[in-house]
Formats: sequence, C-alpha cells, structure tokens
Amino acid sequence: MNLPPLLFASRSYQLLAARLADASNFEVGEVEAREFPDGEQYRRITTSCRGRDVILLAGTISDTDTLALYDIACAAVYYGARRLTILLPFFGYSTMERATKAGEVVTAKTRARLLSSIPAASMGNEIIMLDLHVEGITHYFEGSMRPRHVSARPLIADIARGLVGDDFVLACTDAGRAKWVEGLANELDVACAFAYKRRLDGSSTEVVGVSERVAGKKVVIYDDMIRTGSSLIGAAEAYTNAGATEVAAVTTHGVFPQDALETLRATGLFSAIACTDSHPRACELQGDFLQVHSVSSLLSNALLDQGMQGQSD
Repeated sequence: MNLPPLLFASRSYQLLAARLADASNFEVGEVEAREFPDGEQYRRITTSCRGRDVILLAGTISDTDTLALYDIACAAVYYGARRLTILLPFFGYSTMERATKAGEVVTAKTRARLLSSIPAASMGNEIIMLDLHVEGITHYFEGSMRPRHVSARPLIADIARGLVGDDFVLACTDAGRAKWVEGLANELDVACAFAYKRRLDGSSTEVVGVSERVAGKKVVIYDDMIRTGSSLIGAAEAYTNAGATEVAAVTTHGVFPQDALETLRATGLFSAIACTDSHPRACELQGDFLQVHSVSSLLSNALLDQGMQGQSD
C-alpha cells in the first residue's frame, strides 16, 4: 500500500503546515508537547512514522524552536522514519556566518553542525532552506545531512507587481544585494537601483546617494530579511529624497521584533510592506500595512522535485 508522506510541524509553524498540507498530498502527523513547571519540555510523536517518509516543518526562529526541531527530528528517525526531510523556511543566525572579531562564535555554522548531527534515516536526511542570507551557509552542513537552497524569487516577483503595478524601479538597501535585485529586475523588465552607503563609525552608516534615477517613479525595495528596519528606512529616505513618488518594500523573511513594524509605519515613507509567512511573526502582524503571502506552494514544489508526493511500498 502506498502511503503519502507524513508531515510534522513544530508549534510555531502550525499555520504554514496547514497551508502546506492543503497544497500537497501529505498526511498531517501529531506531536504532543507540553512544558513542565521547571521549564523542561516534553514531546511525544503520537502518529507512527515507522517506514514512512517524514517531513518536518520547523524553523530556528529561537533557541527553543531550534531544540524542538532537533528533538522531533531525532525522535522521528529513532522511531523508524524511512526518509527525513526538514523544511526550514527561516534559518536563524544567518547573519552570523563569519567572524569579524577574534573569539566570535560563527553561530550559523554551529547551528548547521547541530542539525547535521541528527541521526540518518535509512533513506537519508535532507534539509531544504529558503532564501538564505548567504547561500554559502549550505556548505556548513556535514555528514549525512544533504542541504538544498530554494529561492523565493518567483513569489517575490509576483508580490512586487502586486504592490505597485508593472511600472516601477526595483531597488535594494545597499550594493550587497544589488546582484540579486538586478537579476530579478531583468526578469521583470524593470530598472533596478541601489543605495550608496558611507560608514560613519564601527556600528553606523548613512546613505549618500542612489544608483538610478528614480524621480517621478514608484520604487519597490527588496531585502531578504527585515528585522528592525533601520537599513530599509535609510534607503527609503534616499529614494524619496531622490524624487520617488511612492516607496513600498518586499522581503522574504519578515521578522519584525518588538515594535519594528510600527516604527516602519510611523515613518510615513512606505505605502505598504509585503513579506512571506516564512517567519511566524509576520502572520501575527498581518494587516492593512503588512501583506503576508504564503510560501506553501514553493515548499510543495520543492518536495515535488524531491519525489515526496508519494511513497513506495
């Protein structure tokens, strides 16, 4: 009898798991979870995964979530998963991919090593990651863990058009993201621009100009991740001062800690901000100012490429 892949999800990713299940032929598995008074975590896989292809949807959005991912993945293999695929829409600590000072921990690498230590299922382990801040992070994984990077570019293209129409300049916050933005701008047949920065001291910069004439045009700024939004605000000010008639922003990963989104809204610089549901925080904040689009179809297609829509006897 052919059985569909079994989809488990960490507590933070239940909403995206439901969307992914709707888009795919997956059976949703159950994980019992609770916290003891001393803060220790109890988890139990209550759906048998013996001989099944198992998909685990989770993210390293916090240390607690990282350990939940690790615990569930290890248990799935221990209890007989035939093949393990980890869907990791958001890889935390991705900006800590190298040391800039002596003694710094390269946390992106230590997290990759931790996940690489998950025992291997009989048919192997794979981890699928979405729009990494630095694609080279895939090389930090070791042993039997096979990393795969998936681009959200097709979805970002649709989102950008939906924000301001077809006639706009696609921009980025600085030259570091210019190559990615230029490639997408060529696909969209629009102009691209980036902001020039000048370093003021060891921790701050200022925008001193933009690379493309944006006067009288709509601008959509892309950044792979929005956290506090300080770089985004600086870039938006530069494009507005250069004569842009409207500025919107699009990102893959909307992290928005604390009151970051309200800070962005309060500037009055942005007509709208859009992101994906790769980080659960975005779903909590979705509203008239923040549009959230699901990556469920992207992830489903990535699993289709892997042959995860069905299972052999």
